[in-house]
Amino acid sequence: MSRSLFTLVRDLKRPRGRERRELALAEGVRLLEEALAADVTMKHVLASPALEATPRGRALKAALEAGGRVVQMISEAELDELAATEHPQGVVAVIEPPRWQLDDLKPGARAPVLILDAVQDPGNVGTMARTAWALGASGVLALPGTAEVTNPKTLRATMGGLFHMPYVELEESALEAWSLRSSVPVLVAAGDGDPPERRKGGPLGIVVGNEGAGTRSSLDRWVQGRIGIPLRAGAESLNVSVAAGILLYEVTRE
Repeated sequence: MSRSLFTLVRDLKRPRGRERRELALAEGVRLLEEALAADVTMKHVLASPALEATPRGRALKAALEAGGRVVQMISEAELDELAATEHPQGVVAVIEPPRWQLDDLKPGARAPVLILDAVQDPGNVGTMARTAWALGASGVLALPGTAEVTNPKTLRATMGGLFHMPYVELEESALEAWSLRSSVPVLVAAGDGDPPERRKGGPLGIVVGNEGAGTRSSLDRWVQGRIGIPLRAGAESLNVSVAAGILLYEVTRE
């Protein structure tokens, strides 16, 4: 492996490196399968013998090569040094993440928009993107303070959802303008919010907030209301990714 490639991969483990180069690291068999299915641009693919130790890994390597991707074999020690996650499953790729725009979102009655307000945990952000994709959301919007979606841990937790569904980072002012322009009412998830079954159909944006602080107070100035999940007496709250999954399910089911 060349020194320049080694430097590139090491640089992409840092937020500034990813931002400057507009590239990211995708690690693990499942994520690379999804990247391949979505025809994501892969600049480099690095694999260790561990990839060929399982039928699924061998199938992925064959599919990558059949699709014109060059798989460069390196040692287990080299891959472990370059990987950003603990269990890379023998494969790391340098990819060009999809670049989505607000106009790519197509909200509908059963295709809500999930909005993340300063959700800081990469695992929560990735899990919610994965859940939103699986439940038919039209996209995810991320307000400032939200964990970077191209963080390798976040990206892996999305299980490929990011490759298929719009994900856009924006300021609150842009979110408000988009809501008005697109006629998409935005509701804030809160403990005192109305149960989902009380609302009528139509496009909808749901804001879930920071794991500790909740949503920013400035949203209350312009959003159209609050939505919540009734909990049993004595239960304080739910994990933000669990709450997002329940709300998305409720507003997308018949």
